[in-house]
Amino acid sequence: MSNTALLERPATTAAIRTRTEAAAPVPSATADLPAVRSPRGFALYVGLDEIKAAEAGVSLPLLVDALRRTLAELAPGAETHATVALAPHGSGGRDLDVVRLALQEPGAIARTKAAAEEDTAEEESGVTVDISRKRVLIDGESAAFTYKEFELLQYLVLREGRTIERSELVSALWQAQDDETPGERTIDVHVRRLRAKLGRYEDIVRTVRGIGYRFDRHADVVIRYGHGTPSPDRF
Repeated sequence: MSNTALLERPATTAAIRTRTEAAAPVPSATADLPAVRSPRGFALYVGLDEIKAAEAGVSLPLLVDALRRTLAELAPGAETHATVALAPHGSGGRDLDVVRLALQEPGAIARTKAAAEEDTAEEESGVTVDISRKRVLIDGESAAFTYKEFELLQYLVLREGRTIERSELVSALWQAQDDETPGERTIDVHVRRLRAKLGRYEDIVRTVRGIGYRFDRHADVVIRYGHGTPSPDRF
């Protein structure tokens, strides 16, 4: 089975022409004057990393080639240019947001600037769990959480008010092939380490005796889901 799939060519342009002509403005005395601005092209931002592309049985160069050949078929006179957005390994955020920001899309730049101003203005006290940026601020300072510690806190935060059993935490946060998959009781050690880094805010992670752990809405905690579409983990 070939991995190359071209976009489907429109069956006909007659209907499009009819709609365009029907919506055309009535000619006026200024119709011959040039417009102040006119479209000269478009940008398509695709949020897809190499791993996700491979899981779908394709690659980024293959997708670029397929789109270019489709465009050449639909509009042979079009000029094209493809740029791959690079980001540091392990950087947070949605792929699409990273691409738009890396390629200097004005809307993404504006949102990033607004977020920076919001961070500057935020309260210095309390805990800020930033889901989109994968970080935790404690009294305005970035906390040195490990990846697994953040995942553990995020899992509880996104399920606010629900008691999570130890077995669920293990199955959700550790893969079967992991070298150090903890037992249900070993998860208590990870929670203790998490609480130690939370310091005086350690009680935001509550113990439900004999069952597991829970995060309840807390006056000292601010949850940031980022701008635009919420994290896909949020449900």
